[in-house]
Amino acid sequence: MKTITMHVNGMHCGSCEALVKEALEELGGVGSVEVSQRSGTVKVVYDENSISPQALKSAIEKQGYTVSG
Repeated sequence: MKTITMHVNGMHCGSCEALVKEALEELGGVGSVEVSQRSGTVKVVYDENSISPQALKSAIEKQGYTVSG
């Protein structure tokens, strides 16, 4: 399992956090997700043999947010 922290722009409230968390948790290979709209970060523990960082980023961007780092 690997851990990645991404900076997510556009999260403004608890609902934004929940939306991002749910989108990531639905993906196969994701172990845990921590989302903080205050710091604008998402920390994901994932199985690098099952899913790529690009797929994680894509799942967030499909919810309407911008990911950097």
